[in-house]
Amino acid sequence: MQVTSLTWELTLGVLALFLLADVLVVARKPHTPSMRECTAYLVFYVSLAVLFGLFVWRTWGGQYAGEFYAGWLTEYSLSVDNLFVFLLIMAKFRVPARLQQSALLVGIIIAIVLRGIFIALGAAVINSYAWVFYIFGAFLIYTAVKLAREGESDDDEFEENRLLKAVERRFPATSSFHGSKLSVVQGGKRLITPMFIVILALGTTDLLFALDSIPAIYGLTKEPYLVLTANIFALMGLRQLYFLIGGLLKRLIYLSIGLAVLLAFIGVKLILHALHENNLPFLNGGQPIHSVPDIPISVSLGAIVTILGVTTIASLAKSSRDRAAAAAVPAQPLPPPSQDDDNPLA
Repeated sequence: MQVTSLTWELTLGVLALFLLADVLVVARKPHTPSMRECTAYLVFYVSLAVLFGLFVWRTWGGQYAGEFYAGWLTEYSLSVDNLFVFLLIMAKFRVPARLQQSALLVGIIIAIVLRGIFIALGAAVINSYAWVFYIFGAFLIYTAVKLAREGESDDDEFEENRLLKAVERRFPATSSFHGSKLSVVQGGKRLITPMFIVILALGTTDLLFALDSIPAIYGLTKEPYLVLTANIFALMGLRQLYFLIGGLLKRLIYLSIGLAVLLAFIGVKLILHALHENNLPFLNGGQPIHSVPDIPISVSLGAIVTILGVTTIASLAKSSRDRAAAAAVPAQPLPPPSQDDDNPLA
């Protein structure tokens, strides 16, 4: 896949303009977006990603378009799982509803920058050390097993990481929010605000999630251009998705299992691809093992759509059955009043 410098510059420039427009809209009037607003933005960003995939198809062919769509769907599904943690962060720090958009937007911009660095490092490592696919594949399978064992989390609180605790100990902070300001001057001293801590929590949390998502998408495509654009498109609609499906996340009870299957599938695909292009001297003399199948991107894309579709349908069906069962349970009658209750002087 030959991507010219001009194509890189135009793509990143256009995407930066969309993000800048988002920043200006939120900065001008912080507010809690309506369902109609969130839906309109989300449809716009999803349509933009679909159109970009068609652009890739026309320019470089269906193989790379399939890789983009597979990577985008995978990153989007992993981002949905991230939203639950974002909800916990907002609850933990009691972020006012009208300021949540600002916090999410800055956190997403930080995530894009950090993922860009991760993607560049990943591309450099893969180009120099092809055997890293074995490590990526094993790591994804390990993550999948861990995620499947944990299942649905019952935790309703966000546990601060070491960096957040160190910042809170080192820098004095105000007890209340001051709009979207990250710091204020009080009593002649510069103090950070809770908004600074919230944005730091969002950014560092997404950095941890990137440890799973970056190897996962490199299991679907080795093209840095597709890896970066798939990540950006998945993150661009995340803010609206947060407000749109906040309540729906509780109903996706099989999401962890579905993501575990998805990560395990990509992990196996990575290892099979590594064996197909083997370069380890102690394994088959460093020669490719042609008998090992190399899963094509069409099969990968179909598997991703199937896994996500079955997970969503099964989760919603189970939630509906649970609500129906709860509604069918008759209310317990109140016990009859005792003689002492009838006689208040007793």
